Amino acid sequence: MTQSALRAKLIECAHRLRHRGPDWSGYQLFCKNLDANDQLAAALGMGPLAITGVKAAVTQPAMHAIAHERLAIVDPESGAQPLWAQAQPKKPGYMEMTEGEIVVAANGEIYNYRELYAELEAAGCKYEPRTGSDCEVIIPMVKKYGLVKACEKLRGMFGFVVFDRRSGEYGAARDHIGITSLYVGWGIDGSLWFSSELKAIAVDCARLEQFKPGHCWSSKKGDYEQWYQPTWLTRTTLPSDPCDYSKLRAVFEQAVERRMMSDVPWGVLLSGGLDSSLVASVAQRILHRYQRQGQSVAPNTLSGDVDHSSERWMSRLHSFSVGLEGSPDLAAAKKAAEFIGTVHHPYTFTLQEGLDAVKEVIYHLETYDVTTIRAATPMFLMSRKIKAMGVKMVLSGEGADEILAGYLYFHKAPNKTELHAELKDKLSQLYIYDCLRANKSTMAWGLEARVPFLDQDFLEVAMNIDPEEKMIKVHDKDERGIARIEKYIMRKAFDTPDDPYLPDNILWRQKEQFSDGVGYGWIDALRDHADAMVTDQQFSVAKHRFPFNPPRTKEAYYYRDIFSSLFPSASAAETIPVANSIACSTERALSWDASFRNRADQSGRSVGVHVAAYDANFDIEADKKKAEESLRKQHATKPKA
Repeated sequence: MTQSALRAKLIECAHRLRHRGPDWSGYQLFCKNLDANDQLAAALGMGPLAITGVKAAVTQPAMHAIAHERLAIVDPESGAQPLWAQAQPKKPGYMEMTEGEIVVAANGEIYNYRELYAELEAAGCKYEPRTGSDCEVIIPMVKKYGLVKACEKLRGMFGFVVFDRRSGEYGAARDHIGITSLYVGWGIDGSLWFSSELKAIAVDCARLEQFKPGHCWSSKKGDYEQWYQPTWLTRTTLPSDPCDYSKLRAVFEQAVERRMMSDVPWGVLLSGGLDSSLVASVAQRILHRYQRQGQSVAPNTLSGDVDHSSERWMSRLHSFSVGLEGSPDLAAAKKAAEFIGTVHHPYTFTLQEGLDAVKEVIYHLETYDVTTIRAATPMFLMSRKIKAMGVKMVLSGEGADEILAGYLYFHKAPNKTELHAELKDKLSQLYIYDCLRANKSTMAWGLEARVPFLDQDFLEVAMNIDPEEKMIKVHDKDERGIARIEKYIMRKAFDTPDDPYLPDNILWRQKEQFSDGVGYGWIDALRDHADAMVTDQQFSVAKHRFPFNPPRTKEAYYYRDIFSSLFPSASAAETIPVANSIACSTERALSWDASFRNRADQSGRSVGVHVAAYDANFDIEADKKKAEESLRKQHATKPKA
C-alpha cells in the first residue's frame, strides 16, 4: 500500500476511536528502518521524522503506521502521541538512545513511572524524557529490559504498541487484567492490526479477537507471550496466608493514591455500596493529607512539583451516582457522600431514556452480553453528564467482587477450593465483562475510569489470603456480633470505630449489582421491551440465526440482533464467549445449588439470598417455552389444505 493510501486508511480507522481521545490526533507512517544517516536527516527536516514529500507519498510503499487519539490527563501540554525516543546525552550514566529509535503509542496510565525513571538512573541508564507523559517511560523500559520484562515492572492500566526502528521489530502489550481494552485483527492480505476498540478494524480484518490480558505480542516470535504470572495464579496449592487487616487496608490505600495522579479535574463514582464508598473515603482522606501538606493535587512531574491546573476543582472531592428516581443506589450514595464529605452529584434517568440508549451502548461496548448491557447503560448516561462538567477521570470500584467473593451466589460456595477456583476464573474473564463495561461506557464520552481494586500489588495480597477467610458464613459472628457476610475481610479491614471510614449502614450493606442497584424496574423494563420487540417466531429460530452462542431469552436475542447489525461478521461475535451464569457467576457455580439450574439470570435477585429475590416461579427458559407454546397453537389452528 502506498503511503498516501495507508495514511488515508489510518485516519479513517482512527476517526472511529475519536470519542476515546477527543483532545488531539497523531498519525505516523514508517517507510524504512532507522539507519545511521537518519538522525542528521531528521535534524535537517529531511528524514523519517519529517513529513514525506507529496510525490513519494503517492508512489512509495509504507511498512507500518501508528495512529493515536489522545485523552489528555497527565501532561496535557506536551504529551501528544505517538511518543518518540529522545536522543540521550553521550555521557556516563545515560542510556544509549538514538533520536526516534523507539516509537510508542499507548492508551492508559503508568502509575509508577517516576519510580521507573529512578530505577533506570540507579542502574546507570538514565533517560531524560521528551515529555511529561507517564507513558513515555515505556520507551527506555523496553530498550533496557525487552518487552516482557518491561511489562512486569509496569504498574498501571494500558494497551500499547511499540516499534523499534533500528531492528524493524514491533510488538503490543495489554495490562495484567485487561482493564484497558485492546483488540488484534488479521487482514486477508496478511496484515496485522491492533486497536483499542473493535469498530476501528472490524471492516478490514477477516479474523478478530480480544488481545489477551497479561500478555504481549512480538513480531519476532509471531505469537503471544504471557508476562503476568503472579504467585496466586501460578501456584499449585491453595493460598494459606492469614488475613492481615492492617496490611490489606494499607495496600488498598496505596492503590487508591496511585490512581489520583492527574493534571485535570477528576472525581469518584459513588453507588453507595461498599466498593465505591471505600474508594471515595480513602481518596478523600488522601486529598485532605495533600491539602494539609500545602498541595491540592498529587504531584505528577518528575521533579515533584505540583501542576495546579485542577487546584480549584480539587479543593473538594466530587462524587457521582446514577439511578432511577427512588433507586437503592441513589439513596445509599447520598448517605455515603454526606458522611465522607464529597460534593455529590446524583443523576437520574428515566426508563425511556435508558431504552433509547441501548443501541448506542451496544455500539460503544461492542458486546451482546446481557448483564454488561444492563449495567453499562446507566453508566453510559452518567458518564456523559460527568464529562459535561469538565471531568476527565473518575475512580471506580470494579474488581472487588471477583477478588473478595462479593457476589451473592458465593453464599452457596460449597468449600474454599471451589470458591478460590471461581475467583481465579472470574478474574480471568473480567476483560470480557466488567472491565469492558467500565472502560468503554466511560470512554464513549472521553472519560477515563481507574480501578484501585485491580491494582497488581493489592491483588497479590488479597488473592494469597486463605480462601477460607472469604467463605460466607452468615451464622458465624465476630467479636462485634457481625456476621461473616460477603467481602467480610474487606469490611473488617476498614471497620475502625475510633476513626471510621464509613458508617455501619454502608460498611455492612448487602451487595447490589450495579444493574439492580440503579433501580429494580430497569431490568424489568428491558425484559418487557425485548418481549415487545422480538416475536415468538423470531425467537424460535434463534439457534439457526445465531449458531454461535445462541440467545436463551428474548432480551438476549434483542441485544444480539442489534450487535449483528453493527458488527455483522462471525469473527466479531466470537470476541464475546458468553456462557450460562447465575448472578454474574461462571458456569462452574451453576452446580453449587439445585435451584440455580433454571434461574441462570445475571441479576443478583436470581439468587435466593437477596432481600428482593425473584420468587420460586422464575424460570430462565420462560421465553423459550412461551415461544414454543405459541407456535404450537398456531400450527394446531392453521387450516388444512
